[in-house]
Amino acid sequence: MARILAIDDERAILDALARVLGRDGHEIVKVTDPTQVPTMDLANFDLILCDVMMPELDGFELVRQIRPSFDGPILFLTAKVAEEDAVTGYGLGADDYVRKPFGAAELRAKVTAHLRRERRPHTHALAFGTVRLDLGARELAAAGEPIALSPTEYAICELLARHPGQVMSRAQIREAVLGWDSGADDAAISMQVSRARKKLAAAGADPIATVWGMGYKWQL
Repeated sequence: MARILAIDDERAILDALARVLGRDGHEIVKVTDPTQVPTMDLANFDLILCDVMMPELDGFELVRQIRPSFDGPILFLTAKVAEEDAVTGYGLGADDYVRKPFGAAELRAKVTAHLRRERRPHTHALAFGTVRLDLGARELAAAGEPIALSPTEYAICELLARHPGQVMSRAQIREAVLGWDSGADDAAISMQVSRARKKLAAAGADPIATVWGMGYKWQL
């Protein structure tokens, strides 16, 4: 069972989310006013579902504000499917999209998949020079300093680090990290990799190499 924060200005949508996800035993905390969220203690939640189109504070801006203080999965609820909107969302730190109107099976599957990935049992670490991945804590550090990666950014780093030197295409990364049914595309994966590389570079590390026309690899 997970504790999920659901943010949408439409009460009917929130009630539907609670009804559908409640079947799996999840506790849903419903918020209709997005301006309240930045002041909440987000550490108490395992996953966030956030509408995009909301008055006063839209979902993109809200996620931009809260991502630094929340390291769990964030899924957007949106009727907007344009590529530029998806890229914007992933660039801000979102992990996936659920398109409105959503089907109960798709919603439950995506939430379950993201929660499962967060709770995978790990028992060891990976180390490459100054870069170390703690697989149990799902944390990456460079020169002993933790780097604040989003769940998807970390998952991409872990995937590449588990196969050092192997070139992985964007499609392979997308399926392994987000699942075959994710709405993400190659541009979204490129954005997530770019965000992770910038954070690593700021810490003096550059373990991810671009293999032009093919994908990415973890440098030995």
